Amino acid sequence: MEQLLDLYGFASVVLHAAELVARTVLLGSVVFWVLLAVPLARLMPPGDADRLHAIARRTVLASGIASLAATFLLGLLSFVALEATLDIGARALLGADFILLTGLDLLAMLVLLALALPRGRPAPNRRWGLLGLAALVLLAVTFGSHAIARTEGRAMLLASTALHQAGAAFWLGGLPCLLAALRLTPPSARIVGQRYSLLAAIGVGLILLGSAGFWFGFIGSAEAVYGTAYGSMAASKLIMLVLLLVLGAMNYRLLHRIAPTPGGTLRLRRFIEAEMSIGIAVLAVAASLTSVPPAADLPDDRVTWQEITERFTPEWPRLTSPDHADLAIPALQAQLDAEWQQRQAAQRPQAFTPGEGLLPPRNATDIAWSEYNHHWAGIMVLLVGLAALLDATGRVPLARHWPLVFLGLAAFLLIRSDPEAWPLGDIGLLDSLRDPEVVQHKIASLLVVGFAISEWSVRLGLLRGRVRFVFPLAMLAGGVLLLAHTHAISNIKEAQLIELSHLPLALLSVVAGCARWTELRGPPELARIGRWLWPACLIGIGLLLLLYREA
Repeated sequence: MEQLLDLYGFASVVLHAAELVARTVLLGSVVFWVLLAVPLARLMPPGDADRLHAIARRTVLASGIASLAATFLLGLLSFVALEATLDIGARALLGADFILLTGLDLLAMLVLLALALPRGRPAPNRRWGLLGLAALVLLAVTFGSHAIARTEGRAMLLASTALHQAGAAFWLGGLPCLLAALRLTPPSARIVGQRYSLLAAIGVGLILLGSAGFWFGFIGSAEAVYGTAYGSMAASKLIMLVLLLVLGAMNYRLLHRIAPTPGGTLRLRRFIEAEMSIGIAVLAVAASLTSVPPAADLPDDRVTWQEITERFTPEWPRLTSPDHADLAIPALQAQLDAEWQQRQAAQRPQAFTPGEGLLPPRNATDIAWSEYNHHWAGIMVLLVGLAALLDATGRVPLARHWPLVFLGLAAFLLIRSDPEAWPLGDIGLLDSLRDPEVVQHKIASLLVVGFAISEWSVRLGLLRGRVRFVFPLAMLAGGVLLLAHTHAISNIKEAQLIELSHLPLALLSVVAGCARWTELRGPPELARIGRWLWPACLIGIGLLLLLYREA
């Protein structure tokens, strides 16, 4: 139970991200089924119409089950955490608003799944039932959001939340159905794509309307954008929204202005796959936003533009490591040991215990240690990017072994990322996993090992098939993990400055994953672009890591 509470913040963000993705697809696939598949069925051959209904139905069922599981686990996690931290019995907590709303959400999804189970085209009553239950799910989620806790402008923020999530469902939630529908006969696929572009345009409009309400209610000023974690994460969402709009414009052009060809359909599918990947990252940021206070609630202790320019002014990288004994926790432990020996106390006090709820001490040596780690990691990522560019030319056979550099990076991260814990520190591996930051570092190390070995095997021709996609999927997962990454730092400004340095790394990682995916999947004209784009993103990540500073 104690370890669960220690990891509650990180686990809740991960579960919320999974729940948000699944629910967005659930609502979007209901909209796709009722507002697109049913009206278009009369314009298609019977076989294509039946397949389109089957695609929508399967997606509703799969996303509904996933959403049901994620919502239940998220509600259970919150319930257990509250019961363990509050002096209130479980029976009293059952009447809490979030429990009632979660119950309403689960009930609505269960009935929606029951309506989706019968095969065949839905009758009018069934269609209205599906739409009504989807609206009820949206309503339950809206009243369980940040907006309900506001005392001012609550109605506007509730409306903005509903518009924002409905827009995401109209635009992003139906993409899995659209991707599968593009395998229909070309005329049917084209008409589905053209009609879906209208739904997507409606979704974009709803998102922009909702974003306007969020701006006035949660952010309020340009200073809050770069001065707070909420503002900078919202800005990251905006950047990815622009990328999504660019991909959407390409899709629109392919659907409405270019004659249908097999190559055009293939390009369209790759753009949609990229949209889905970036959409997952956007929803992950949205989930992370629930873990930080709105910018409007932090009028003080904001990072100023002068502090940002001072922090991000390039300096020579730190390539020499400070001594481990000079770090704050080992130094404090040595001091406590000396005092303990003098007092001959019965029990040796610990400088820091993971999960106790207190932030670990930090000194200038800790900052130097962290900068050293980031700078050497930057050198290794930069080498990987340059070697991958050489490999793309096909003229340097030795360059194909570039994934091995990532193995060195993984070992480096495993040893040095958490100096207070195993293998350098006195805290054991299992005990250290009570700290969310340590858990995230270990997950990152395992991700690096996994995609390094798989990609090296692919480069050597030892592995084929779907294992080729481990590397792009790992880069996408790494970007999402970095978007949800947290730091145990008591200084709000320092935490925000570190957040500002990590967000561009996450964005580049997401773009790199999409580019590598496109290189592997084709068509050839897009693969050529992807082959050069993702190494360029790795070079950008390496340069940003070399410029990383904490003081």
